[in-house]
Amino acid sequence: MTVSKILSLKGKTKLAMLTAYDFLSAKILEKAGTDIILVGDSLGTAIMGYPNTLPVTVDQMIYHTYAVRRGAPQSLVVADMPFMSYGASMEEGIRNAGRFLKEAGANAVKLEGGEERSELIRAMTGLGIPVMGHIGLLPQSVNRSGYRIAGKTDSETKELIDDAAALEKAGVFAMVIEGTTEEAAKAVTDSVGVPTIGIGAGRFTDGQVLVLADMLGLDPDTNFKHNKRYADLYLPFSEAVSAYIGEVKSGKFPGEDQTAHQTSK
Repeated sequence: MTVSKILSLKGKTKLAMLTAYDFLSAKILEKAGTDIILVGDSLGTAIMGYPNTLPVTVDQMIYHTYAVRRGAPQSLVVADMPFMSYGASMEEGIRNAGRFLKEAGANAVKLEGGEERSELIRAMTGLGIPVMGHIGLLPQSVNRSGYRIAGKTDSETKELIDDAAALEKAGVFAMVIEGTTEEAAKAVTDSVGVPTIGIGAGRFTDGQVLVLADMLGLDPDTNFKHNKRYADLYLPFSEAVSAYIGEVKSGKFPGEDQTAHQTSK
């Protein structure tokens, strides 16, 4: 999968994107045929236990992106640029984006924001750095705007359409639409020539993305309206660990099958 192929699939087939943060998960996602693997800054909440994505660093993202690259060598791997890795200056943003391609082997980067990011994105794409955009609900701007659904009014929808147009003109190959009304996401999708990938944005985007831990049901205390649990892996995970602990304490594990013996004296 390449960025040019993703562009060519607009209107032809739905795109399936999932997050991954480690070698083994990436290996499973690639074998299953995931179109795009996103190394999301959601690792802050899903993996590191932060209250939001803001504490995630560039070095942490590069570390996890490199692990995903090794697990999915044939996949299109997109790396999230974390908070304050591209906002302070254009030079810093370009330098950090380049690190994801050079050091971690990512195929592209993703960054949040609409028209205000267009100049930076144009500079990145001009240097050969493929960029995925991200509009609607912006988790990195939680302290400014909170977690609120966008596109509830005609004016908000127009703002989203304008942002999407600016991103397309700047050269993004796709864009995430997060946390919007279904009507707004459809209007944006119909207005641009690049694929849109929704999360909490309804049925009419060109593709969908979910956080892997959420769709696998690994955390029983976390479930979001936009999420669908395709498995409930918390219980078998917990039961397997409990069974192991019990067998260790009772002396049942290791057994004969897990034990080596001398063959001669």
